[in-house]
Amino acid sequence: MSTTQQLHVVFGTGPAGLTLVDELVSRGHRVRAVNRSGQAPVSAEVVAADITDLDAMRSVCADATVIYNCAHAPYELWDDLLPKLQAGFLAGAKSSGARLVVTDTLYMYGPTGGAPMTEETPHRATSHKGRLRSEIADRYLSSDVPVTLARAADFYGPRVINSALGGAVFFPALQGAPVYALGDIDQPHAYSYIGDVARALATLGERDEALGRVWHVPTTSDHTTRQVHDLIGQRLGAQIRHDVLPAATDQAWGPFDAVFMREYAELFYQYLEPQIVDCQAIADTFGLRATPITDALDVTLEWYRSLTAAPVSE
Repeated sequence: MSTTQQLHVVFGTGPAGLTLVDELVSRGHRVRAVNRSGQAPVSAEVVAADITDLDAMRSVCADATVIYNCAHAPYELWDDLLPKLQAGFLAGAKSSGARLVVTDTLYMYGPTGGAPMTEETPHRATSHKGRLRSEIADRYLSSDVPVTLARAADFYGPRVINSALGGAVFFPALQGAPVYALGDIDQPHAYSYIGDVARALATLGERDEALGRVWHVPTTSDHTTRQVHDLIGQRLGAQIRHDVLPAATDQAWGPFDAVFMREYAELFYQYLEPQIVDCQAIADTFGLRATPITDALDVTLEWYRSLTAAPVSE
């Protein structure tokens, strides 16, 4: 796909959306970022739109070549909001003829007993949220728009605050305080570097052979959570201490409020078994591989160090 004057429209200006905008701009694309406020700290056009307003979506996507769904919805709103967001994206893509790239989760696979997850892993979610994501994914893939789904694990990296490997780890680590961790920290756990997520999304948006299927973004799965934290400690010259939540709870814990913890309880299994993501398909097809975790942690620590006392929002 030629990059000349093609418009790539990115919905959502959280870590994935903002990092994707930077990646697309660096590739020479014309980029429009869309959120509810019409404001975002990016060097691209930013407009306001409500994804659930189908007419607004048709308008804001009218001249798009590629549309990216990087929108975030709080867990407690998923039942009501995710189907409406999907309807908006499908309307925008269908009316413009644009291809649609969807940022997706691993929740639909459910517990795997530690078996590596591939794009062909059956959907056996035991959680309501996992079953909902499975239904949403199936509707995308059976729609009449050109679509591809990019599945990632827990994000980490610059701009990523609200994550199990985000502010709950890096802020206290830099302050010499115990870091927060979930479940069994001696199990391998998958982490997706936000720069790799953005590169995968941008590549999938450019390539015809990406369409009509699911791809796992390049993800690191060969470290336990404790080992990842130890790598952070090595870079800080300090021994990392932990405040571990061993089991799901509906109470506030650490930086996470009670609403989040209650909603997340059904997904807690991810931290009680090995979580391993097979990303060979995207490596074989597009040459995309995970950034070495040591390099990614260096960049992440540099970003966290650069933060001022001003609040950082996602």
